[in-house]
Amino acid sequence: TMRTVLNSNSKVTVLRSDLHAVIDQGFLDVPGNLFQMKFRNPEELQNDIELKCLHDLMSLLAPSTDIRVLLNCVSSNLQAFVIQPSRSKEEFRKVASDFQLRWNFLLTAVSKALTLNYADSFG
Repeated sequence: TMRTVLNSNSKVTVLRSDLHAVIDQGFLDVPGNLFQMKFRNPEELQNDIELKCLHDLMSLLAPSTDIRVLLNCVSSNLQAFVIQPSRSKEEFRKVASDFQLRWNFLLTAVSKALTLNYADSFG
């Protein structure tokens, strides 16, 4: 389970370092170097909610982190950048579906990069 993984000091340490490595070394299959540049300047992440969410999750990822802390992090970002700014149901649907597509695309790229370059993260 996720709790087991988060309670494993060595697994979390490996996962954290591998996540940083795929980003720093440009292994992510995303357009250009946009991801790397944005990641190095957290104030620029405001325009790319999915990058901010990943950045925030990675900063919280530590051995024995409670899964609820990670879920609250995602929830807070969704509240701040998807739910609150939406002035209508239609706008909310558009912003939410855009975020979902971009988040899925980002997580797919991260999973692919980890699988190809750092398979130990999944051990």
